Amino acid sequence: MLSPLLLSLRVALIALVFALPLGIFCAYRLSRSRPGFWRTLIETLLTLPLVLPPSAVGVGLLLLFGRGSAWGRWINDTLHVQLLFTWQGAAVASAVVALPLVIRTVEAGLSGTERDLTDSARTEGATEWQTFRRILFPLAYRSVLAGTVLGFARAFSEFGATLLIAGSIPGETETLPLALYAAIERGDNTGAGNLALLAVAVSFVLLLTANQLAGRIASARGDGAR
Repeated sequence: MLSPLLLSLRVALIALVFALPLGIFCAYRLSRSRPGFWRTLIETLLTLPLVLPPSAVGVGLLLLFGRGSAWGRWINDTLHVQLLFTWQGAAVASAVVALPLVIRTVEAGLSGTERDLTDSARTEGATEWQTFRRILFPLAYRSVLAGTVLGFARAFSEFGATLLIAGSIPGETETLPLALYAAIERGDNTGAGNLALLAVAVSFVLLLTANQLAGRIASARGDGAR
């Protein structure tokens, strides 16, 4: 039980390292852009993995990083980066499915900030980075924390895309969800039950943390409205 748990935590952490900065950047650009068709289109594309079957995401990653495409052959043969059937590939799959949650959560927080504050900062000569660091982030940091927790939880629980791109190799790519599936496949009901309880415990802690942050965000907005 310990090996799949540690691997899941490592995969989720590495996935978050990639998904969090990209998610914050995308959320910032979307929150500052004006409503319209192009914003809706870009937002839809970025959050599409949130509603797609995980197996469809896995097939897309297989086509992207496998040798069946020119891009995949270039990555494998020129850059010598091989992601299929590795725990790094599992991290990539987890990052892809976690990214939409990070974007939606952080964007909600950034969109709630007063645009007049950022406009005034730019008028005073502040750069985009200074405006975000000194004004937007202090106002929306709870949303960033909530997006971090939710993104980590989603990456931790990823199954379908991980199975297709990384496989289920014990000790190498077998994360906790994959180990649970393997235990069920071989009829090990006791092991499956223990793994399920472990997954529930970790997920409960993560979700509880996210809900507490969401409650604080709502309370802060209520105080600001009053």
